[in-house]
Amino acid sequence: MTQSRYRKVPSGRMARLASFGQLAGGVAGGMIAEGARRLADGQRPQLSDLMLTPANALRVTEQLSRLRGAAMKLGQMISMDGGDVLPPELAAILGRLRDAAHFMPPAQLHRVLEGAWGADWRQRFAHFETTPIAAASIGQVHRATLRDGRLLAIKVQYPGVAASIDADVDNVASLLRLSGLLPAGLDIAPILAKAKQQLRDEADYRREADQMRRYRALLADDPTFILPEPVEELCHERVLAMDFIPGQPIEALQQASQSVRDRAMAALIGLTLRELFEFGYMQTDPNFANYRWQARSQKIVLLDFGAAMAVSDHTAGAYRRVAQAGLSEDLPALRLALVEAGFLSPVLLQRHGPAIDEMIGVLLRHLGRPGLFDFADRAFVEQVRQKAETIAADRAAWHAPPAETLFVQRKVSGMALLAIRLSARAPLRDMVAQMVDPAPAGPGQD
Repeated sequence: MTQSRYRKVPSGRMARLASFGQLAGGVAGGMIAEGARRLADGQRPQLSDLMLTPANALRVTEQLSRLRGAAMKLGQMISMDGGDVLPPELAAILGRLRDAAHFMPPAQLHRVLEGAWGADWRQRFAHFETTPIAAASIGQVHRATLRDGRLLAIKVQYPGVAASIDADVDNVASLLRLSGLLPAGLDIAPILAKAKQQLRDEADYRREADQMRRYRALLADDPTFILPEPVEELCHERVLAMDFIPGQPIEALQQASQSVRDRAMAALIGLTLRELFEFGYMQTDPNFANYRWQARSQKIVLLDFGAAMAVSDHTAGAYRRVAQAGLSEDLPALRLALVEAGFLSPVLLQRHGPAIDEMIGVLLRHLGRPGLFDFADRAFVEQVRQKAETIAADRAAWHAPPAETLFVQRKVSGMALLAIRLSARAPLRDMVAQMVDPAPAGPGQD
């Protein structure tokens, strides 16, 4: 780890506001320069074209990685894209936000731990590694050894993160509005409110310890997954102590055999389906860093439960009806289910019905194939993208899906993106059918 990774977290309201001001100024300057260049070339660029440039993506990535907290978390959400929506070069740059956080300087780290455990906190440990083994948007992780030899992972929250959530979310929303990327009439207030609440939940490490215990109980019957156990006496609202479980990044599976990749990905897809249709509870953050791979045991380590949330019966039912209509290839029922789930609006169907039907047809032909679904086969993407770009250009028809649906879909899409990264295959149709189709009636039942 290089010294350049250490940067003090701006924790005060004015310091963070100033950072957003620098970011907005840098992006605006980049847009002016890019606009002048394109006009000189005889082009008439759109405002969104000037905003979404590699240079601006670099500015945003660097500044958000310094800010950390909710601002960086929102950037990570945007970056969860396989190049299917964002241009590939922009997705790659923003993808750096998934592992680009700077570290707290040791003095700042010491103050946080002293506030949680007292001035003599080091006496609790035989060894505490000051250099983090991981750094993310809300906190960084240290390895430590208790005096009895137990190896722990200690997640330490960046100072000021919890208090800055509302302001950070509002500032990112302001940047999006000022950029012209969002139509003026699009109501994103419910989504922002849900984002703030979930980020507050993620910043409460005592709550996360409870969610970790909850998932350990839910998955006690599944030997595929390993979950850490929190250490109650060391857990604090801003510090989370748990067992250290060794493992490689989940992307290490790219080097494994096809059968190993397929089994691991089928397990993760199966977990997502169970969360949605069986548990009614879902860990909605699909950041790849939340999953680790143990090659020797062939097990998947699950980490980070801050984004775990209840899934309402309404949302789960809407997804069930989408899946059932898709499995039966009933286009009218699927259209209705997509509207109910909030993926489509009646206005969008009225204005672009034929194009939407064509998109659905492409997806059904690709996803509805029996046997193993090959996530590496992206031949259909360009066909869908062409139709989607035409629809997206009609900004007057844009609408915001329900916030809960967006968070659930974030997990579903993240699992698909991981499967694409691993070039995995899975019996997707059969797995979904098993979860959403009613069980056949047994003997003596109607």
